[in-house]
Amino acid sequence: MPKTLDTPLGHVVIDEEVISTICGFAAMDCYGLVGMASRKQVKDSLQELLGRENPGRGVEVHISDDEVVVDLYIIVSYGTNIYEVAQNVRDKVRYVLATSTGIEVQRVNIFVQGVRVTDHP
Repeated sequence: MPKTLDTPLGHVVIDEEVISTICGFAAMDCYGLVGMASRKQVKDSLQELLGRENPGRGVEVHISDDEVVVDLYIIVSYGTNIYEVAQNVRDKVRYVLATSTGIEVQRVNIFVQGVRVTDHP
């Protein structure tokens, strides 16, 4: 169900896929986040076979009436404070969605799906 915004100049309809893409880009910009965990295995596997990058991977958007809820499934870097990484991701996603689309998110749920050790030279 897309999000509809009413303005004096008309209606703006933003699809859930667009919101998830914006959330994915915003989250990947945060320190301590290694990647997004896939929640839709078949869709993401098919896109990997086709060679397309999926910035909305690991993001689920739920829109009902005027409420927008975003679920993020993330993988964090070993040695980082998981709580702080989750808070930074939550704040960044809220800020980017509010500034780029005008959508106020009621909840941003963070699900840490794994911890990855990164190679340091």
